[in-house]
Amino acid sequence: MKEVSPDPTGPDALPGDRPARPSLLPTAVTGMLIFLTAEVMFFAALISAYLIVSSGSSDWPPPDQPRLPALSTAFNTLALLLSGGMIFHANLTYARSSGSSRRTTRLLLTAILLGSFFVLFQGFEWVRLIKFGLTMKSSTYGSFFYLIIGTHALHAVAALVVLVLVYRNLKRKTLAPENFWAAQVFWYFVVGIWPILYILVYLN
Repeated sequence: MKEVSPDPTGPDALPGDRPARPSLLPTAVTGMLIFLTAEVMFFAALISAYLIVSSGSSDWPPPDQPRLPALSTAFNTLALLLSGGMIFHANLTYARSSGSSRRTTRLLLTAILLGSFFVLFQGFEWVRLIKFGLTMKSSTYGSFFYLIIGTHALHAVAALVVLVLVYRNLKRKTLAPENFWAAQVFWYFVVGIWPILYILVYLN
């Protein structure tokens, strides 16, 4: 008589006998989301402090401090947003080709170049502002500006390093899809939070 194996999913099955449930998100993406959740709270704290101080000041920005280059930074903002669009389309072509493709590589490289342009342009503007007298020690206004915008710049540089590593692995055809997705989440965070900072800091 043939022996019937117990159902590993039945009510009498031991916990170790039941098949593991598939994770909704890859581990790399989950880890990145946890990290970015903490970063969102950090930026929220910075923005809240900035708004409290600025609303309590009768002259904000201070009249003796140089004005921020809102117009040129708007152009730079467009470059960053285009970079996010390139990443989005790179992901689409990556999924359609089930891995590496020349179009995915070109789109990813374009996104990296646009992101690098954004960081370098911000650095150029910083040098000009410092020459005009806006420093972290010149005023509370200057301190908040470099703290908030500088923190975003650090995140942008870190995300660019991640994208460069993704690009290298894509060229070598050793890129794991979950690593690509995690890198995208990081870059979308950098791109998505910037318009908020631009409006609050540059246009306030």
